[in-house]
Amino acid sequence: MSLFKALVTILLGLAFSTTALAAGTAVPTENDPVAQKRAVDLTEQLRCLVCQNQSIAESNADLALDLRRQVREQIAAGRTDQQIIDYMVARYGDFVLYKPPLRASTVLLWAGPGVLLLAGLVLLIRHIRSRRSAGDAPQLSEEDQARAAELLAGTPQRASR
Repeated sequence: MSLFKALVTILLGLAFSTTALAAGTAVPTENDPVAQKRAVDLTEQLRCLVCQNQSIAESNADLALDLRRQVREQIAAGRTDQQIIDYMVARYGDFVLYKPPLRASTVLLWAGPGVLLLAGLVLLIRHIRSRRSAGDAPQLSEEDQARAAELLAGTPQRASR
């Protein structure tokens, strides 16, 4: 029985892995292997605007299919890789790039994680310092100290004032 389960598991794993590999490849319709390689390289540099965590080469969203088609058409039209990327950025903005350039509009994207980490550290240090200072016991007057000593010693208390 366990041999049967192992065999079924292996067959299912192979079936799903080959399907996933085939779905992630963006292949131009031409028979030119150089154009195919360019199209795959370009589509791996461009982010799917629907999925946002996949390149358009990996995504099966309708928009990704359309973007792959546009890349193939522009390659067939003789445009360079940089011209195709510039076209996509002009049409969809820097967000379409997996590695957006450092510009005034993208500074927050690049510096945001560092700023948030620094702000968190500052808040943590301030919180720790405030807890330390709040934990200090107030100073007792001499009269209160004498009364505490009497209570600890177990001697009878004086009459309250």
